[in-house]
Amino acid sequence: MRRIINTEQAPAAIGTYSQAVQAGDTVYISGQIPLDPATMQIVSEDFEAQAQQVFRNLAAVAEAAGTTLQSAVKLTIFLTDLSQFATVNAVMSEYFEEPYPARAAVEVSALPKGVQVEADAILYLGG
Repeated sequence: MRRIINTEQAPAAIGTYSQAVQAGDTVYISGQIPLDPATMQIVSEDFEAQAQQVFRNLAAVAEAAGTTLQSAVKLTIFLTDLSQFATVNAVMSEYFEEPYPARAAVEVSALPKGVQVEADAILYLGG
């Protein structure tokens, strides 16, 4: 079973992809950048504000899938400056409780629309 997940509470896809796809008990959330879903504009130049919006967008897609970010089993975070990693940890602590998901953080040279952070997630719905 494959189901496309879409919500107006997160930014619309800006390419040839879906916000998320559910396959069986697993949901794959596409990379979220710090766009305000209502305006499709970057929320701020401030890194922490961008990270907050990224996790709000992930949470909105998780909710559209019928769950929360707490069901995440894997995150990948892309940063244009790895020195901002401590800020990402602080923001993540507002969205996750133990047991935490597995995670990778990768510094990249650039992200879409010139943002500083992007994250994707894999959720498990099986309980």
